[in-house]
Amino acid sequence: MKTDTEDDFRSFVTSRWPRMVRTAYLLTGHHQDAEDLVQTALVKAYTRWSRVRESQDPDAYVWRIMINTNIDRLRRIRLREWLTHFLPDTAGPDTTDQLAERGVVLAALRQLPPRQRATVVLRYLEDRSESEVAALLGTHVGTVRSQTAKALARLRRELPAMTAAGQP
Repeated sequence: MKTDTEDDFRSFVTSRWPRMVRTAYLLTGHHQDAEDLVQTALVKAYTRWSRVRESQDPDAYVWRIMINTNIDRLRRIRLREWLTHFLPDTAGPDTTDQLAERGVVLAALRQLPPRQRATVVLRYLEDRSESEVAALLGTHVGTVRSQTAKALARLRRELPAMTAAGQP
């Protein structure tokens, strides 16, 4: 790449890194996986940077790469790992209510299917409109609405039970 193109990409990454890592963390549930996901998405964006830069919304282009990469990652995990509802290592109890609530919400998010998780994260935690989410996921606004409604219904059902059980 030319130097000005590299500088453009570098400034893009520098300005978006914290937000991308936060979104990736909400999608993956683990900090290391989130950083790996963002790095993988940025590598893919770098190889297509001229196309990304010329698109109508470079942010949406890169976020879509990240979401698709996460969905692909989850598909690969399912093929080679057995997923269970419990973890062999349990975290120590959090001392603040805010951290406990955050743990419960993250655990509930992890239980959602990838598309539902993506719609909830993009709609409510990234504060994007339904049309933006639809564009990022490559689907229709109606699909975003139905996926969001299903995800919120499931969260409403499971969050009280998880809170009562004391699961973070």
